[in-house]
Amino acid sequence: MTKIPKVAVVILNWNGQSFLEKFLPSVVASTYPGLEIVVGDNASTDGSIEFLQKNYPTIRIIQNDKNYGFAGGYNRILEQLDNEYFILLNSDVEVSPGWIEPVIHLMESEMDIAVAQPKILSYSKKDHFEYAGAAGGYLDSLGYPFCRGRIFDTVEEDHGQYDDQSEIFWASGAALFIKRKYWVEIGGLDPDFFAHMEEIDLCWRLKNKGYMIVFCPESKVYHVGGGTLNSESPFKTYLNFRNNLVLLQKNLPFGKAFFVIFIRFWLDLLSLIKYLFDGKPRNALAISKAHFYFFSNLFGNIKKASEIDVSKFNASGLYKGSIVWQYFIRKKKIFRGLKKTI
Repeated sequence: MTKIPKVAVVILNWNGQSFLEKFLPSVVASTYPGLEIVVGDNASTDGSIEFLQKNYPTIRIIQNDKNYGFAGGYNRILEQLDNEYFILLNSDVEVSPGWIEPVIHLMESEMDIAVAQPKILSYSKKDHFEYAGAAGGYLDSLGYPFCRGRIFDTVEEDHGQYDDQSEIFWASGAALFIKRKYWVEIGGLDPDFFAHMEEIDLCWRLKNKGYMIVFCPESKVYHVGGGTLNSESPFKTYLNFRNNLVLLQKNLPFGKAFFVIFIRFWLDLLSLIKYLFDGKPRNALAISKAHFYFFSNLFGNIKKASEIDVSKFNASGLYKGSIVWQYFIRKKKIFRGLKKTI
């Protein structure tokens, strides 16, 4: 790099003092020159702010007046920063030495790279990928997200099989690098998502403009995962099913969106029935609530969709088949088994 871009690591916190105590030291030890570390707080009540003020007086703290979720919270924090790069980092992430430099170097090499992510490994099992991001996110033809290194609940061991720089479809919000100019151009995250899949929507909107989303294997971070909502949470089920439908309606052309969402309703019904058979009625109800929300806000999302131009769409990282079919019927459990058809 001929110059050193200004970079801010921005950690969004909500009652996560225990995570800050455990993982902030690794972030503070980062070697990137002139790095600004910012903690944006969503009105925590657990003593997080007092902890930061006492132990990290040089860290900038920006406080929101209430919990705006992941999407709204980050929007309000980042509008107050002017760094050339933002790194959205979850509070439950441990970073490795030199984790920033290779990603920034990669992003500086190509003007059209808007977003990048490092390799995301499990904090509890460091030789395995972590569910939320792994070695980069993909999307199938019906809008199901998956990753290199993780398809549904099958998480692979990392033995260097995905150590190539590559274009992906979406980058994980657990450790997301983005150029500020593209964050501003796209209008940041959609606050209506609140949490879950908002980063996929962000990346999809950027890809609709022809920009690139990339994976940088030279950088590693270790993610705990499920720090705010665990995988069994009915609220998490609600957000995932709701936001996935909104994601499709917003970013697909109208005719294709209608077709894909029609199919997804039937697949969602199968998920609802499975939750009932598994003795999880609250999760089943969450799917019904997600569908009710979708129809209640149909026209508002149609308006959002009308504002999106897909004429420059960059399809890299889009899997043209069905990951559900491949995984559950053909028993293709790992990404490399799909590679010939990606």
